[in-house]
Amino acid sequence: MNYIGIIIAVTTFFVIGLFHPIVIKGEYYFGTKCWWWFLILGIAFIVASLFVDDVIISPVLGVIGCSCLWSILEIFEQKKRVQKGWFPMNPKRKQEY
Repeated sequence: MNYIGIIIAVTTFFVIGLFHPIVIKGEYYFGTKCWWWFLILGIAFIVASLFVDDVIISPVLGVIGCSCLWSILEIFEQKKRVQKGWFPMNPKRKQEY
């Protein structure tokens, strides 16, 4: 039996689940200014996935990279969710809202 697909699927599920609180905390503490960190990390993980030969680690690195890039959009969406009152606003950055 080949378990590689299941391993990658479960890992992808956990990576996506992990990025939800990262985006929420990132927007809370740093605002939308942290988007470029997600860009740099996303590109780095995707490039790293191109150079790794392992059939499990390479796709996982790609998933992490794509999740980082998707988080750029989610950071700006998170700001809108904060403005709607769905998430708490950082009182130290009220001027940004």
